[in-house]
Amino acid sequence: MVDLFSDRVLVKNNKEQDELDTEREIVMRLQNRILMLFFASAACESCQQFAPTLKDFFKRLTDEFYVDRSAQLVLLYISLDQSDEQQEILLKELPRKCLFLAFEDPYRRELETMFNVEQLPTVVVLRPDCSILIPNAVEEIRRLGPDCYRNWQEAAELIDRNFMVSEDFQEKSMRSFSDPVRRLKYKLEEEKEKEKKKKKKCRKDAEVDGGADGKEEGGGSPWTDQDGSSHSRIRPDVLLRLITILRGYALITSTSFPIKCQDVTEPDRSHMINEPDEL
Repeated sequence: MVDLFSDRVLVKNNKEQDELDTEREIVMRLQNRILMLFFASAACESCQQFAPTLKDFFKRLTDEFYVDRSAQLVLLYISLDQSDEQQEILLKELPRKCLFLAFEDPYRRELETMFNVEQLPTVVVLRPDCSILIPNAVEEIRRLGPDCYRNWQEAAELIDRNFMVSEDFQEKSMRSFSDPVRRLKYKLEEEKEKEKKKKKKCRKDAEVDGGADGKEEGGGSPWTDQDGSSHSRIRPDVLLRLITILRGYALITSTSFPIKCQDVTEPDRSHMINEPDEL
């Protein structure tokens, strides 16, 4: 892998665009890793559509917010753009941890010929010994996502890293103190999103079950017929039920609280003396 880029300058896709211009730096970055050569151009619409997919694929395998240990994977963008400005457009869509060759480096076209690139986008996957593992992994990345890395790892016979190499240690030491908090925040947000999807699914299942039960048992809206059509009058079966309930209530009320009627008799007027009318 190192021989392929000896005497070359690889550039980091960070804000400063730092260069890896020494053999030691290139060896540390590429040794015992799978290399993805991404041939693309900003003028190609398919390349622009694929770039976010590739970025997500690479981040989920190498970013500390997604994995405890970064995959032994390197992404190198080989620009086939017509101008430096076009190259910068696509670089903005790629992860910051990827590398690229400077626009003025003619080695870009040599690599295009070397790997027989006939269509864009193309992702050539190389073993650590520079042999071709997959001539174009674009469709595999789209279809399988990060899961396809396991197949690459086995086929490439990588030596599993159980230690942290020095450049990884240096990168981690420069991270901000807020990184663990942000990582925890990401995990909480992911769990919250999963819980929300789960509740939404349960709610839909309950609505489906409720709708089926309502049709079987005569449930649903009192303003809706059994066939599901709605109108402004109450359904006959619901009206009959209401009448039955009201009759029962009236019967219970009259039985529980009987009305006591007192006998009304005419008053005794025998003691009263009729006085004669005054003349």
